[in-house]
Amino acid sequence: MFLDKLALILAIIGGLNWGSIGLFGFDLVGFLFGGQASAMSRIIFSLVGLAALWCISLLFRGNNDSEERHTS
Repeated sequence: MFLDKLALILAIIGGLNWGSIGLFGFDLVGFLFGGQASAMSRIIFSLVGLAALWCISLLFRGNNDSEERHTS
């Protein structure tokens, strides 16, 4: 559950960053962490990409998690 929320937060950050690039031509992550090629920016970009891959698994999960919480 924690990993799901963390992945979702990172995917949202990535989506907002892509939105700012598309709408304004401004890379917020690159700006905050020293440019697109900086080590820190690349780590952030990689974490966002991994989070997005993790979020794909959320699409294929049933509602078993929420049902189990309500029955226990």
